[in-house]
Amino acid sequence: MRVWRLACLIVLIVIVQVAVFPHLRIAGVVPDLGLVLAVAVAYRYGPEAGALTGFAAGLLYDLFLATPLGLSALAYAITAYAVGVLSSGLMRSPRWIPPLLGGAAGLAGGLAFIGIGGLAGVPGMWTTHALVIVALAALYDALVAPIVFLLVNTISRPDRDSAGSWSVRGPV
Repeated sequence: MRVWRLACLIVLIVIVQVAVFPHLRIAGVVPDLGLVLAVAVAYRYGPEAGALTGFAAGLLYDLFLATPLGLSALAYAITAYAVGVLSSGLMRSPRWIPPLLGGAAGLAGGLAFIGIGGLAGVPGMWTTHALVIVALAALYDALVAPIVFLLVNTISRPDRDSAGSWSVRGPV
């Protein structure tokens, strides 16, 4: 059941990314919600789940971009996998972890995006302006990360119906 909730959250995040956040630009940039979602999943469930989430969210987001199909998917998946591997030894309770991971992953994912895009021949990727956009977007990612991490924690809770609930015939 959690897989379906995560799939719905991925679709919702991409819709919000392309429909709402273009109107909420700060300094001309928008956050990479799919990347932050993938990082939150990688932090909670491990690198493989984060990479799959990043690939799915990035591929859906790529459908709305003028860059080559799969560029965001690859950057999100690589970044989420790396965060999942590196965060396996982190404490889970500090409140500063989501913004830190969101900002660091936004920076790493943005650099991966422009690096891979430059190698693929996308014009304008290896410029100072692109680096400034990546840095500003990483700050925006850090701002939205606590909300996205909260959403992932919310959908990760066990179902009320399956966790020791009672039915007419007794405990399930």
